[in-house]
Amino acid sequence: MDLILAFLLGALVVALMIPVTVYVRRRLVRMRATAAANDNQVTTISQVLHLATQGSPTGVTVLDRGGDVVLSNARAHDMMIVHDRAINPEVWAVAQQVFADKETHSLEIEMPKRRTGTRVSNVRAVVKPLTLVDDRFVVVYATDESENVRMESARRDFVANVSHELKTPVGGMSLLAEALLEDPGDRAHVEYFGSRILKESHRMASMISELIALSKLQGAEALPEMEPVKVDDIITEAFRRNQVAADQAGILLTRGVSYDVQVLGDRSLLVTALSNLVSNAINYSPHSAPVSVTQKIINDIVHIRVTDRGIGIAPENQKRVFERFFRVDRARSRQTGGTGLGLAIVKHVVANHGGNIKLWSRPGTGSTFTIELPIYRPKPDSVEELEAKQSDDETSSAGAQALREAVSRVTTRRKES
Repeated sequence: MDLILAFLLGALVVALMIPVTVYVRRRLVRMRATAAANDNQVTTISQVLHLATQGSPTGVTVLDRGGDVVLSNARAHDMMIVHDRAINPEVWAVAQQVFADKETHSLEIEMPKRRTGTRVSNVRAVVKPLTLVDDRFVVVYATDESENVRMESARRDFVANVSHELKTPVGGMSLLAEALLEDPGDRAHVEYFGSRILKESHRMASMISELIALSKLQGAEALPEMEPVKVDDIITEAFRRNQVAADQAGILLTRGVSYDVQVLGDRSLLVTALSNLVSNAINYSPHSAPVSVTQKIINDIVHIRVTDRGIGIAPENQKRVFERFFRVDRARSRQTGGTGLGLAIVKHVVANHGGNIKLWSRPGTGSTFTIELPIYRPKPDSVEELEAKQSDDETSSAGAQALREAVSRVTTRRKES
C-alpha cells in the first residue's frame, strides 16, 4: 500500500512539474531573445549607413584605382556588377575613364545569358567619383532596367507583328468571301467556302489572343504575384488540356517519377507554357508515338522535360524556334492551326519566372524541350519560434522520461518486495 501511495505521489509531483518547467523554459527563451534584440540595436551612424546600403534596391559598389572592390551590396551582386569579388569588365572599363577625367559616365549592360533564378536581363550603371577631394575611389550605382526594356520591346514588336501577320488571314478571308458571293445558290459551294472562312476566322482570333498574351508577358503589364506551385499539379493540368488531342492522334502521354517539389510562380502561366510544349509534341509526332514529361533535380533547379519521337528540328533552325511566328514546318502548322507564337510564349513565361528553356533535337529522332526553374524552399521559422518549439519538445520528452523512470522504480520495488 505504501508503495502504491509513493508511486501516485511521485507521478503527481512529476505531472505538476511539467507545466512549471515549460513556463520557466519559455521565460528563458524570451529573455534570451530580448537580450539579443538589445544587443542588435542600431546605435551608430556607421551602422545606419551600412544597413541602408545593404538593403538598397539600387546596386552600390565602390572601387579603388587597382580595380579592387572596397564595398558592395547584395543588389550589385544580383545585377552581376560584382561577381566573386571581381568587378564586371564593362564597368571597370568605364571606371578607368572616370579615374582619368573625373566626370560621371553611364553604360547599359545586357546580360549575355539569363541565369536560372534571376529576372535581371538589362542593367544601367552610373559611374562617378566618390568625392572630388579624394580621387582614389569611384562609386557605381546600378539599376535594374529589365522591366523598361521589356515594355519598350513589347510595344514595338506588337505593332510590327500585328501589321505583318494579320494581313495573310484577313486577305484570305476577303478572297474567300468574294468567291462565296459569286454563287451563293450552290449549297456545296457555300459550305466549302463558308467552312474555310470560319477556319481562318478562328485562326485569326487565336493569333490575336496569343499576341495579346505575348505582349503582356514581354512587359506591357506588370508581372503577376508569385506563389508556391507544385510541379506535379502543373504537369497534371497540362496533360488534361491536351488529352483529347492526344487521344485523337493515338498518342500516349506518360510522366516520370514525381519529386513533390514546388516552384515560385503563376500557376496559370506555367500551365500554359507546359501545355504549349505538350501540344507541339503531339502535333509534330507520328501517329501512336508516345510523348513523355519527366522531372529531374540538379542543384536546387527542377528540370521539366517534354520529349517526343517526332520529326525533329534541323540544327540551323534550333536557335530560331523561339522566335515569333517561326515555323519549322509551315504546311503542318496550317493543318493544325498553329500561329507560330506558342514557343515564344513559353520562352517569355519561363524567363519571367527566373528560369531557362533549352532544346535538344535530332531530325528523324525527336526533340526534348527542358524548362529549368528554381525550386521554392519555404523560409524557416524565426529563431525565437524554433527555440520555443525545441524547448517544448525537450520539456515533453523530459516529462515523459521522468514518468517512465518513476514507473520503472516502483515496478522494481514491487518485484523485490
